[in-house]
Amino acid sequence: MHDVPAAPPIAMTIAGSDSGGGAGIQADLRTFAAFGVHGLSAITALTAQNTRGVTAIQMTSGTVLAAQIDALFDDFRIGAVKTGMLGSPTLVRVLADRLQQHRPRALVVDPVLVATTGAALARGGVVATMKRHLLPLADLLTPNVPEAEQLLGRPLRGREDLVAAARELCAMGARAVLLKGGHLPGPRVHDVLVDANGERWFDQPRIDVEGHGTGCSLAAAIAAGLAKGNALDGAVADAIAFVHRALERAYRPGKGEAVVLDHLAART
Repeated sequence: MHDVPAAPPIAMTIAGSDSGGGAGIQADLRTFAAFGVHGLSAITALTAQNTRGVTAIQMTSGTVLAAQIDALFDDFRIGAVKTGMLGSPTLVRVLADRLQQHRPRALVVDPVLVATTGAALARGGVVATMKRHLLPLADLLTPNVPEAEQLLGRPLRGREDLVAAARELCAMGARAVLLKGGHLPGPRVHDVLVDANGERWFDQPRIDVEGHGTGCSLAAAIAAGLAKGNALDGAVADAIAFVHRALERAYRPGKGEAVVLDHLAART
């Protein structure tokens, strides 16, 4: 009888499907594969989108989302969970309820609210529901500047605002916050990780392209590292370097300006 090898580490993404293949569930699963992690998925929404925009969104029902999550936890030993597009307050509440029930070993929350192309991916009330129900469960929250501004209800004007903003988000319940500074101007991109142990800065030279799926891929790469047993700061450092390499190798598959990360080339 053929010996079946031991399963690799396992991570789950709970996010929307990107029909153009650049972000969402598709980017997350490609990232997990690049890290040698078996990827599971619970889909929160179907989108009709390409490199030029989002033309339609169909939300998953709360019942079906809960069933997906329960089925996966019932069968797999899940090392980390990553969330992305949730879309409606109902789905946020359902997700929070199931996560409280199953208690994943690590939870990375990427508060996806707007697509790279500018399309809104969340209905009214999502931000408030996320702050109340989901942030207190997060081991790591990974907002970019516009998402942090929506969560905080105030603008962030520069790099000097990032640490205070991250600490304020931690005070809302997240055990750690990686606040991404890519939307701020300058030749380098500055991200800061804040937790109970203090702060750590990461910076990379800016790559002057419109990257699609960078935030999804970063959160998924962190979840993959956590699923493999890495410490949070190491998982974050590896993920930032991975996304930078994938963006260096990015390609333009459609007619729009957005480029898609080459996840697999970034690990070779």
